[in-house]
Amino acid sequence: MHRNDIRDSSPDVESTDTAARPGRAPFPDMVWIPGGTYWMGSDHHYPEEAPAHQVTVSGFWMDRFTVTNEQFARFVEATGYVTVAQRPLDPADYPGATPESLVPGSLVFQKPPGPVDLGNVTHWWRYVPEACWKHPEGRRSSVKHRRDHPVVHIAYEDAEAYATWAGKALPSEAEWERAARGGLDRNEFCWGNDFTPHGEHLANTWQGYFPWQNLREDGHEGTCPVGTFPPNGYGLHEMAGNVWEWTTDWYQERHQGNKGKACCIPVNPRGPATAQGSQDPSTPAITLPRRVLKGGSHLCAPNYCRRYRPAARSPQAVDSGASHIGFRCIVRP
Repeated sequence: MHRNDIRDSSPDVESTDTAARPGRAPFPDMVWIPGGTYWMGSDHHYPEEAPAHQVTVSGFWMDRFTVTNEQFARFVEATGYVTVAQRPLDPADYPGATPESLVPGSLVFQKPPGPVDLGNVTHWWRYVPEACWKHPEGRRSSVKHRRDHPVVHIAYEDAEAYATWAGKALPSEAEWERAARGGLDRNEFCWGNDFTPHGEHLANTWQGYFPWQNLREDGHEGTCPVGTFPPNGYGLHEMAGNVWEWTTDWYQERHQGNKGKACCIPVNPRGPATAQGSQDPSTPAITLPRRVLKGGSHLCAPNYCRRYRPAARSPQAVDSGASHIGFRCIVRP
């Protein structure tokens, strides 16, 4: 059951091309994202979102929901695919790592009992052996009763493999942000500029003091089933919160931007051409290349991570997922 669509009224509407929608959706539960020009990024939040600049993207189809555990299970059953989190680790890739940490597994969020130093993520992240998409919290956990939740612990390679099998693709950062804005230009959230219009939560995020106090005012402690919250203006659910989503763009510290003139507006930008320079500047010792995640997750909170906005972005090492990282796919006509 979906709630009614609720959006703030706003005069800032993205420009849309006049090309007709190209027939029926190529797959069930895909919606058409019209091409057009919009303002990407933000000058009012985190520095990596700046500068706000205009881009133009062509129209495409996008999954209405993030890929679920049930959908990913069908992929694994059909192909025998083994995710990155389930594979043995090569000690040569992780110099200095202890033997007990060189086992298949993934990062799992574990809520501490009280306030902690927000500058040290080890207070709430744990590398859990055997944690993977079908055992989200470790060996004794299961997705049996979470088949309609987004699949998590997905590395970039895993998302790309699923997309290829499904006859789809992963979105670029510009495509993803265009879709997330739902036709509203330069608005803070997917639905407008008020985070909780009429007092209603429109995304699965963290209420309270992260990482130890979750008031669950939105009704959820962890991930929620896809389609729980209202769709945005394009009919897409959970483009904010719930789980981070992979894009194809290599990470860069800031947008390249443009001069705001029609002659200089990039068309279908794809970010840096190579992985060089894509490392996370906050962890310079870790040289793994990183791609851009979008959308925020159920762990985003006002006191720590206000990244449940279309403009927000985060670097993620391509070789790893976590208990709050998933994806959705697109089809370009």
